[in-house]
Amino acid sequence: MKLFVGLGNPGEKYAAHRHNVGFMAVDRIADRGGFGPWKRRFRSLVADGELAGERVLLLKPLTYMNDSGAAVGEAQRYLKIAESDIVVFHDEIDLAPGRLKVKVGGGNAGHNGLRSLSAHIGNDYVRVRIGVGHPGHKDAVQHYVLRDFAKADREWLEPLLDAIADAAPRLAKGDHARFLSDVALALKARGEAKQPAGAAPKPVGDATMPPRQNPAKTPRALAESLRKWLRGGKT
Repeated sequence: MKLFVGLGNPGEKYAAHRHNVGFMAVDRIADRGGFGPWKRRFRSLVADGELAGERVLLLKPLTYMNDSGAAVGEAQRYLKIAESDIVVFHDEIDLAPGRLKVKVGGGNAGHNGLRSLSAHIGNDYVRVRIGVGHPGHKDAVQHYVLRDFAKADREWLEPLLDAIADAAPRLAKGDHARFLSDVALALKARGEAKQPAGAAPKPVGDATMPPRQNPAKTPRALAESLRKWLRGGKT
């Protein structure tokens, strides 16, 4: 059995905050994966389902972010789930908006939800880091993450959540590399589909060269340019 944990704060006023993107991710997995209804258990909301033949329990702690580990630890002990079978979705300010990374263990980088988890269940769980960007100064971080995503963010956030949910079976199988590649391919396909018909696809992660400003001219064109120059015109 796998335990997929979304980190966030309970309540409507927090629902659209950047800090709640973990909740958003497991909500999308529940919707697209056909999970059962959300129920209260382990001081959390939980939904039961199956991904790629693996039983998965989705969990959203109701203990608030800073005490997330208490709820997750309670579920882990009762269900006897190995630490390596716990996958945690959380916001990551050290990644650009829309970037996604997966790692096992590591530091908590000041994230209070991760700090609480490590205190209650250990440190070697799987982390799905969802980039929300950095406000630019450490003193502004709390204000930044405890605010709603901007409207412009929805352009990348909604497709990313869909791609995470569709690729979630890879996580259930422990194939983190294929999970990331499936997400990347889904986002690339969506981006190309939105381009005008016949447009060349934009390169991913690479800069395009600017168009040439002075393409080579034919002899006839050069002669015409010379005549214009002699008359005081522009070439």
